[in-house]
Amino acid sequence: MSDSRAPFVLSAQDGRIITLTLNSPGTRNAIGTAQDCEDIVGAIDRAEADAQVSCIVLTGAGTAFSAGGNLKGMKERSGIGRLDTPIATRNNYRAGVQRVIRRLWECELPMIAAINGPAIGLGLDLACLCDMRIAAQGTKFASSFIKMGLIPGDGGAWVLPRTVGLAHAAELILTGDTIDADAALRMGLVSQVVPADQLMEAAQALAKRVVVNPARSLRLAKRLLREGQQQRLSDVLELSAAYQALVHETQDHAEAVDAFLAKRPPNFTGR
Repeated sequence: MSDSRAPFVLSAQDGRIITLTLNSPGTRNAIGTAQDCEDIVGAIDRAEADAQVSCIVLTGAGTAFSAGGNLKGMKERSGIGRLDTPIATRNNYRAGVQRVIRRLWECELPMIAAINGPAIGLGLDLACLCDMRIAAQGTKFASSFIKMGLIPGDGGAWVLPRTVGLAHAAELILTGDTIDADAALRMGLVSQVVPADQLMEAAQALAKRVVVNPARSLRLAKRLLREGQQQRLSDVLELSAAYQALVHETQDHAEAVDAFLAKRPPNFTGR
């Protein structure tokens, strides 16, 4: 029997940019099942495996970016959260939602979150795992786990301080308060706030500014940014030297130098 279930993630490619859309508007793109997690991981795997892709834009269908986890599933002890025993629940988190978090963190492609509506709980943490974030006016954000008597079970206590700093992260996590897009902009959670009807245009414009650059260097620069958030300076310097040695030998580096000296636009090929 074929699977008639609509995929949780839709993928659309335009040149070197792939747009991934969380596709459950009826649940405000809440992540509720192991298959939802598989769909997210699989979509990123396919994008990263394509040498013609240099940037991912992540957004949500309908009026929300993502409402986070599915509370109905938690109450029923099904889905990606609570199961019958604490041990089963722990393993469920590790095999499901935490696998999504690890995959987003390890993705070597630059990622832009186009936050079209509420990003709540797990949804906020998904946005924080992107490298750049643009929000539509009127968007709401919350790390709301504490309001449900929970803690950030998806790694939010690690990623949120790295996005907005420890003091802001502590305030968001320990109060569970909801903030608006302007407050998110002030604390550095997002870099732009735009009218809702201009959100995808702004996200695509930013993605186009990224993908004009050499593909191999983009992936290594993204990896270096990730490593720089968890390594000592001495370790990052060693890694930087190794990555630099690799990109020095690419055709795109030679083309960039030749184009600069000749005062002409470069023609990068990804080699």
